[in-house]
Amino acid sequence: MAQSRPPAVERLAVIGCGLMGGSFALALRKACAVGRIVGFSRSAASALRARELGVVDEVAADAATAVTGADLILLSVPVASTGQALAAMREAIRPDALCMDVGSTKADVMAAAASALGPRIDTFVGAHPIAGKERAGVEHADATLYDGCRVILTPTAQTHPERLARADALWRSLGARVSTLGPEAHDAALAAVSHLPHLLAFAAFRAVATQDDAPSLLSLAGPGFRDFTRIAAGDPALWRDVLIANREQVLDQARRFRAELQTRESALSAGDAQAVESLIAEASAGRSRWRLGG
Repeated sequence: MAQSRPPAVERLAVIGCGLMGGSFALALRKACAVGRIVGFSRSAASALRARELGVVDEVAADAATAVTGADLILLSVPVASTGQALAAMREAIRPDALCMDVGSTKADVMAAAASALGPRIDTFVGAHPIAGKERAGVEHADATLYDGCRVILTPTAQTHPERLARADALWRSLGARVSTLGPEAHDAALAAVSHLPHLLAFAAFRAVATQDDAPSLLSLAGPGFRDFTRIAAGDPALWRDVLIANREQVLDQARRFRAELQTRESALSAGDAQAVESLIAEASAGRSRWRLGG
């Protein structure tokens, strides 16, 4: 009998057994590319639930134990917790391991990683898979979450080329489309196309939900309101950290949005139907040409 091909990853440590970390583990399982998966979460209940669901094979008592012997480490914690989590596991990380995160901001994450890991920073590659769901938690983990999604790697001068190549190949093996940006460029871009849109969705839903006749208004809402506010159901703690970490870039994008909104308000206030239609037509044409991932 022919010997089976060994797994690409012998031991995966998932630090943060939620939607993103759980989906990564399931994706590797589906690809038959992992041997054993060890999980750790600050919430013991989350890690135990991950084991019950078969997302991880065992639960570690702490982060250092989880990463001991792991050749691949996925850090899936709130971005504000990056430094603390990496410091807790630093001495247990194998010199040849690859450690990645999945955070939505990168300048702060890369700075925290450099501070926490010291000379072991060469094991770390910043990664941001642009994927997710409205509902958090390992119960919603999905082996296909990263299939076809864009993953941005954010190397710095301290990033080891071999680790970067491994990270690129690993995400591609899960069906992701991989690109590379510097941390600051990543944060500026994501402020425009992700972080500010979330802030606007939170505000738009709240503006309706706090009115005296909110139940009546919401009962009349259709697919447009549903689609526009879908991302307002995001995880509050996650988005708190993202918005605070990238606040300068988000505020810059908010100023741009406010100027666009003011232009439309002025046209409406003047009753200028031609200007209103022209502004709508311009946006409509641009949106019609745009394609996801294009």
